[in-house]
Amino acid sequence: MNILVSALEPSANLHLQALLPHLKAPISGIFDKRFGDPIYDTRDFSVMGFSDVLPKINLAQKAIKEMVDLSASCQSVLLIDAPSFNLRLAKAIKARYPDKPITYYILPKVWAWKKGRVKAVERYCDHLASIFPFEDQFYHRSLYVGNPLLDEITTFRDPNRHYDRVAFLPGSRVGEVKRLMPIYRQIAKEIKGRKVLLIPPFLKGEDIKETYGDISDFDISYVMQETLAHSDFAFICSGTATLEAAIIGTPFVLAYKAKPIDYQIAKRFVKLPYVGLANLIFHFAQKAPLHEEFLQNEVTSHNLLNAYTHCDTAHFHRASLELRSMLKHGSAKNVANLL
Repeated sequence: MNILVSALEPSANLHLQALLPHLKAPISGIFDKRFGDPIYDTRDFSVMGFSDVLPKINLAQKAIKEMVDLSASCQSVLLIDAPSFNLRLAKAIKARYPDKPITYYILPKVWAWKKGRVKAVERYCDHLASIFPFEDQFYHRSLYVGNPLLDEITTFRDPNRHYDRVAFLPGSRVGEVKRLMPIYRQIAKEIKGRKVLLIPPFLKGEDIKETYGDISDFDISYVMQETLAHSDFAFICSGTATLEAAIIGTPFVLAYKAKPIDYQIAKRFVKLPYVGLANLIFHFAQKAPLHEEFLQNEVTSHNLLNAYTHCDTAHFHRASLELRSMLKHGSAKNVANLL
């Protein structure tokens, strides 16, 4: 019998890829077609977001109905992230097949917002596979399975080497990139050595200058882990990349600029002292933050250069090792065991 999988996002499929070698049954459902023959490819849902939900409602409803039908012949269900879709799917499956075991991997981030989702997750899901050690402060029966980045990261920065290279990660969304690149260009002119601009692989072959503007001061890379591991410092837009850099051991500063209205909305609903995932892990463990953060009007070349100039790299390396110790191990084998 198959395992029914719901992996709507590129990040979910990255985690699924690490999980596949440990599964003892084939998969069906929604995932990247590189992994088999899904009923829907992840790309069918690639534009689902705050401003793109309405055009996708019919597709989502249709997909949920088909997934419920398909679950009849599956031994278990694996939901990865995407709570807006996956909680509805879990509810629909349990309504028809109450004994069908459902595992939720990459739990909804209720520690950031929508705490009400805890009840839904615990009502409709049998196994709550947590990837952050602090999530048991919010879920009553979550099981920490490890963090998928410890499965996926295979190279680490040598703290005893000087690479004469600085990495710039302006994000993966066009708006993020266009807001940060003017500041990154100013910084690049002030820094000696190689400057490497990391561009997401899915933009390879696109008109890079249309999105990034003048990139004449940068070398281009599409490989995140290797780029970070061989850089002395990194300027990183908020996101999972900050946790990757923290695990790899590359000192960095987080910079994030959103549209003013989006930022005000986020401030109203998200009540957290930090944005970076590594800082949040340390915060919930009652430890000092790992790296500096600058948001909105604080994102200036002066502030970011100051963070670069005064970074205590030895302290960062020690904190990076502590972070890895807190995360313990990868999650793929443990999630496979749950399934």
